[in-house]
Amino acid sequence: QVQLVESGGGLVQAGGSLRLSCAASGRTFRSYAMGWFRQVPGKEREFVATISQSTSTYYADSVKGRFTISRDNAKKTVALQMNSLKPEDTAVYYCAAGLLPGSNTQRYNYWGQGTQVTVSS
Repeated sequence: QVQLVESGGGLVQAGGSLRLSCAASGRTFRSYAMGWFRQVPGKEREFVATISQSTSTYYADSVKGRFTISRDNAKKTVALQMNSLKPEDTAVYYCAAGLLPGSNTQRYNYWGQGTQVTVSS
C-alpha cells in the first residue's frame, strides 16, 4: 500500500515557475514508477510526466522542455519542476504510483489528492 501527498501548488504568473512535490509512505517506494497527471473541470485526467524505477523519464509533448520530473528514493519523494508556465497549465495536478511507467492512468494503482496550480495571464 502506498499513500501519496502532493504539495507545492499555488498561483503564479505566466512565465513563472513552481515546484510540486509528492511524498510517499510505505517501504517499497523504489519499486514503483511514478507519474504526474493533471485535470481541469469537465475534462479527462491528462498525462504530464512519468519516471521509471530506473529513472527513465517521459513527458507529454505539451510540457516537454519546460517541466522536469525527478525522484529521490531515500526521501521517498517525486518532484515536478515546472518552468515557463502558461495559463493552459492551470489544473489540479496529481501524483500517481504504479508498477509500470506510462501515460495511461490505468497503469497507476495509487493516487494523491491533488494540488491546484493556477497560472494567470
